[in-house]
Amino acid sequence: MQNPLNENRNWLAVRERALVPAGARLRGWRDWVVANDPVYAAARRPGRPEKIAASITLALIAAVLLFLAFFDWNLLRGPIGRWASERYDREIQLNGDLDVHLFSWTPSMQVRDVRIGGPDWARERDTLRVGDLQASVRLRSLLAGRIEMPRVAVARAQAVLISTEDGRRSWALNPDAPDTGEGLKLPPIQRLIIRDGRISLDEQGRNIRLEATVDAREGTDGEAGFRLDGEGTVNGTPLTVQVRGGPFLNVRRDRPYGFHAEVNGAGTRMVADGSITRPFDLGQFTADLSLRGRDLADIYLLTGITTPNTPPYRLAGQLTRDDARFTFADFSGRVGSSDLSGDLVVDKAGDRRRVEADLRSRLLDIDDLAAVLGAETRVTGGGDSRVSSGRPGRLLPDAPLNVERLRVMDGELRYRAARVKRNTLDVREVDIGAQLKSGVLDLDPIAFTFNRGELRGTAKINATRDTPYSAVDLRLRGYPLESIIPARGGAPTVSGSALGRAKLEGPGASIHDFAAGSKGTLSLVVPQGRMRAAFAELMGINATAGLFKLLGGDETTSEIRCAVASFDVAGGTATARTFVIDTTPVLARGSGTIDLGTETMNLRIDGETKEARLVHLWSPITVQGPLTRPQVGIEGGAVAGQVGLAAALGALISPLAALLPFVDPGLAEDANCGALISSAR
Repeated sequence: MQNPLNENRNWLAVRERALVPAGARLRGWRDWVVANDPVYAAARRPGRPEKIAASITLALIAAVLLFLAFFDWNLLRGPIGRWASERYDREIQLNGDLDVHLFSWTPSMQVRDVRIGGPDWARERDTLRVGDLQASVRLRSLLAGRIEMPRVAVARAQAVLISTEDGRRSWALNPDAPDTGEGLKLPPIQRLIIRDGRISLDEQGRNIRLEATVDAREGTDGEAGFRLDGEGTVNGTPLTVQVRGGPFLNVRRDRPYGFHAEVNGAGTRMVADGSITRPFDLGQFTADLSLRGRDLADIYLLTGITTPNTPPYRLAGQLTRDDARFTFADFSGRVGSSDLSGDLVVDKAGDRRRVEADLRSRLLDIDDLAAVLGAETRVTGGGDSRVSSGRPGRLLPDAPLNVERLRVMDGELRYRAARVKRNTLDVREVDIGAQLKSGVLDLDPIAFTFNRGELRGTAKINATRDTPYSAVDLRLRGYPLESIIPARGGAPTVSGSALGRAKLEGPGASIHDFAAGSKGTLSLVVPQGRMRAAFAELMGINATAGLFKLLGGDETTSEIRCAVASFDVAGGTATARTFVIDTTPVLARGSGTIDLGTETMNLRIDGETKEARLVHLWSPITVQGPLTRPQVGIEGGAVAGQVGLAAALGALISPLAALLPFVDPGLAEDANCGALISSAR
């Protein structure tokens, strides 16, 4: 076995042999420089020219240092102001003393009475005035390519921020630069002092007026730290803003800076507790955010984000900002009587804001969804919300759609409700998708799953016009007739499954206005079913069979071979094109109109029996009045005429002849159900 000591010696010998050539090359290069390089020779043995050059250089450096030490920096106020005014196309002045101290590890500057005027369209008010500004930088960090400010002190500063409806901002020094939405990025400030600071905000697009005071103090007492308190109005209602930050002591870029913010206005309360990730890059922060208000649509006035109308709500989640991208993640809460959770992302794409939302409800109250579609929400004394269509007696919501808000952003939304509270329509699940782009809203899918059957379809709302133009295509499949027509005496009046389609388009700012001016088709088909025999007979106004069965409590049923109702819609009026109800004993045909504007109907149903009836009143059934409370009756004139004819025959011929007007030979035949169903669009 080889001795380890010998191995070590061998390794050292190899290393020495490898280093000898390298060392020899270095020595050779050094010897050449000593022998041939004039710079080296002059530095080692300087002659008269070299000494003169060095003296001149040192003298120049000393002169520059002395010049900087005793220079009156006020001489630069005018040139700096003129250059800045020309550069930023607004009047900029340094009216007070300008002091600069360069010879320090923390060079500092102090300037008094700084004035930055407004742009051409807002020259009546200065954008910024500062009574006194002091700032210092850390030299070592600056030489390393970083800016760190040990101290910034601002006194008597007043900022006026004006934003117009067309997007101009008075504080934008480069108005042609695109608004990336990344937020203000300031270097770390270890000690920040603000005394008597004021901010005036005039946001004309959302009608926000705010007057705020800003203060930042040093110390360890309860008054130390950053404070902003503001009061004003938003759309004419009171607005308050409050922001609190921790003391500015030993602030570092890698240490988050905590803050607390509250905003109350437009019926909304927003509270955020969070931290700026890298002080003071305001484009990076995280916060626990809670929202509470009477209507989610109101937050547009505070945030510029378009949301639908809702009942009162409360939501909480984590808000994260990554430059122009805001994420409201894993939030949860309640909207009306329904729970709501999900994720929301707001980003900037070019000059437009884009919103993506994935929303979920474990248990939905269908009234809360009706409020989203424009129904009016009222809060009762117990705090519960109650929903109505809006105007008393109306079925269709008449709340107008705010088209301006749909034009300012794009987005995509998906909402799913796993279960729905018990409701008259027997809805069990909801699935809605929406895409908004350049003022056009596409709803796809619109899906309601019932206990039996479903309603699915699409809708498109073009909000680029002053009055929105919409198109809907909804299909109903397998919906039970028992849910449409109420039971009588504990037994279903009719049973079976309904198929339907509504294909309409037209202008209108609300669902009601859209229906009142729409055109298209409406259809309802029952391929087969059952009807109580009493009502089937009464469709033919069969007194002997129908009335006796009804009054006798007869619960036997007759077959519905088919039922088809198809309407053409023009100018908001639906006119019956095909209206047939074919049962085993009676074939009924209808006619008339439904006015979607006034939400009233005027229908007439004529029945013909398929079997001979001794006593038969020849009078149509009428269905008239509001859609919410239709009145069913018979045409009295026809019955009176029939009774008058019977009386005349009895007087002229014989008592038996008086029965002839009431005899029905029963000549009606079965309808061609296949053709009728095929014709219904």
